[in-house]
Amino acid sequence: MTSFSLGGRTFSLPEPSTFEILVWTAILSLEAAVVVTYAAVQNAQLGLFHLYPFVWLNASVLVFWKVDLPAAGRRQSLLAGVVAAAYFLVLGFFGGLYGWVPLFDHPEEHLRFFERMQGFDLALAVPPGYGPALFYTSPTLTLSISPYALVGYLALAYLVFVTVIDAVTSVVSGILGLFACVSCTWPVIASLFAGIGTSTTLMAGVYA
Repeated sequence: MTSFSLGGRTFSLPEPSTFEILVWTAILSLEAAVVVTYAAVQNAQLGLFHLYPFVWLNASVLVFWKVDLPAAGRRQSLLAGVVAAAYFLVLGFFGGLYGWVPLFDHPEEHLRFFERMQGFDLALAVPPGYGPALFYTSPTLTLSISPYALVGYLALAYLVFVTVIDAVTSVVSGILGLFACVSCTWPVIASLFAGIGTSTTLMAGVYA
């Protein structure tokens, strides 16, 4: 049995059954086929860059599949939902899923640029996992939604949701553990430096 800790709570993952081994073998085989096909069609050289989104996606699937919700009342669930939603919004902002674009102090040429970019755009010519990527630009809001980032951040928010539900039964150790937990806070810091650059690179490739 595999165990890991998050926010003061220990999550235990049982040994996989034969069925689960077959499912994951099929998933990994399909992912490998998709990546190899993409590389062949695009004449791209495979690297860790192409594997990175699938690490996020597979880990997220494992989280949703294996981490059960503890029993909780309505108030506990509401509190956990608010905290998890706030955590997801912070991750999404610093990770580049969305952003604010106040244009009131921009030069006129910037305004014309955003007017040309305004609206939705679906990017298909990007590596699997990074795409299909959905972009949206308006005078005040931008969206840059990549599958691995969206699913990964939702999985992290789900873990926070479960952790908060547990924390309300042990306020001191649980709450302190949640906010002191490196596993909960590192994605915000890491995405601040890496996520914005990733989404900017994708947008630059789409609109170049």
